[in-house]
Amino acid sequence: MIVINHYMELEMDTREAVANRIKQLCKEHGITANALSYRAGVPQSTIKSILNNETQNTGIVTIKKLCDGFDIPLSDFFNDETFRVLEQEIQ
Repeated sequence: MIVINHYMELEMDTREAVANRIKQLCKEHGITANALSYRAGVPQSTIKSILNNETQNTGIVTIKKLCDGFDIPLSDFFNDETFRVLEQEIQ
């Protein structure tokens, strides 16, 4: 039970990191989440769920589409201190 709680806590941190990175990139690019939705071809409800930490697991295909909307390579999305400081989820 402790391992499950620890895993869930780390998973939440990863979800928050993804949401924070999207918010950061929106700010850097001067666009709203709605504008990103249009540019990336991702439903507004999906982006809202990610940003509100309601999505259990944001798929890599969705993140790639968001990167396309930001006009950045996928590697740039993860090349951020936000992801370098995350703890390993599998112990």
